Amino acid sequence: MKTRFALDTLAALVWGVLFLQLWLTNRLFLLIHPNYKLLTIGAGFGLLTLALLQILRPHQRSGTHVSLLPNNWSSGILLGAGILGLLVPPRPFASEIAFQRGINESFTTVRGVQTFRRSNRADQRSIVEWVRTLNVYPEPDAYKGQPVNVEGFVVHPQDFPDEYILISRFVITCCAADVYPVGLLVKLPSNERGKYPPDRWLRVKGEMTTIEWQGKRKIAIVPQELQPIPEPKNPYDY
Repeated sequence: MKTRFALDTLAALVWGVLFLQLWLTNRLFLLIHPNYKLLTIGAGFGLLTLALLQILRPHQRSGTHVSLLPNNWSSGILLGAGILGLLVPPRPFASEIAFQRGINESFTTVRGVQTFRRSNRADQRSIVEWVRTLNVYPEPDAYKGQPVNVEGFVVHPQDFPDEYILISRFVITCCAADVYPVGLLVKLPSNERGKYPPDRWLRVKGEMTTIEWQGKRKIAIVPQELQPIPEPKNPYDY
């Protein structure tokens, strides 16, 4: 009983510290959607309060107490995971995860129902807004000649011709477990693909054009400017 009590208390303490550390170091957005920020911070304070109450009330240890988990093994695993989270800071996903989660198909669809803003200027759309717009009205010729100004990281799909790359972003809907990639084709001049290695962040300015892609018409960016930029503090879109 005492061992279980100690593990429960330590697990609550470590996870409370972890949640608050992620918040104070501005890393919380790498793991959850901003809509859940206050909930996570509240959970952090709640876990710390629970742990401190258990520590400051030793006379209750031999009686009934609220157990966070059903057995010592589960408490130990939870405690270990929390310690690992404190020792290993989260990192944004990159092109390797984009391949695993289907980047080759994602530049034509965005999951779920999304808000469509027809008044949004073309040169102010993010990558995600472009893809959402295409979902609503997928006729490529409707966008030919429209200005583009987007930011994202470079992806080199192996089956793409040498003159094409993807400029991509991850979309987070709830937490890091459900992030998925979206991207736009970028048509480069011949032999320039090597100038833009995978995972490099770029600002791409240019205009849309229509291309033939695997027997279908699609849009692609014809860049007028490809500018390397630092990885943003928040690399995800919503």
